Amino acid sequence: MEEYEKLLDRAMNLLSERKITRKERFEIPKVSVAREGGRTILRNLTQIAKTLNRSEEHIHKYLVKSLGTAGMVDNGRLILQGKFTEEEVQKEINEYVKIYVICKECNAPDTELVKEGRVQFLRCMACGAKQPVKNV
Repeated sequence: MEEYEKLLDRAMNLLSERKITRKERFEIPKVSVAREGGRTILRNLTQIAKTLNRSEEHIHKYLVKSLGTAGMVDNGRLILQGKFTEEEVQKEINEYVKIYVICKECNAPDTELVKEGRVQFLRCMACGAKQPVKNV
């Protein structure tokens, strides 16, 4: 046991403080919504997709299904049929992040969606965990 503690102390001393603590924080992007008649437009779909490291198409499919409406992607914007508030769309983006972005094991946002056969997995780049997620 003494040998283990010595090795642990040595390892901790060799690591610099920068490597132990992460400075950057992951923040879920805020939605920017505009209404045109009976349609709701998510103006910053491209920015949200880049921040979450997911495709615009995947986010589009999820939002359309969860909001129960029709929609289409047009030049980095998502045009939804129906009137939705910014809070409603933000709530769905937050749910999307919980399901398809954040690792269930270590809570890191550094994940990717991987399809193996018919099953889609969320694979964490930080801890290596892999969990199945439902297809959109």
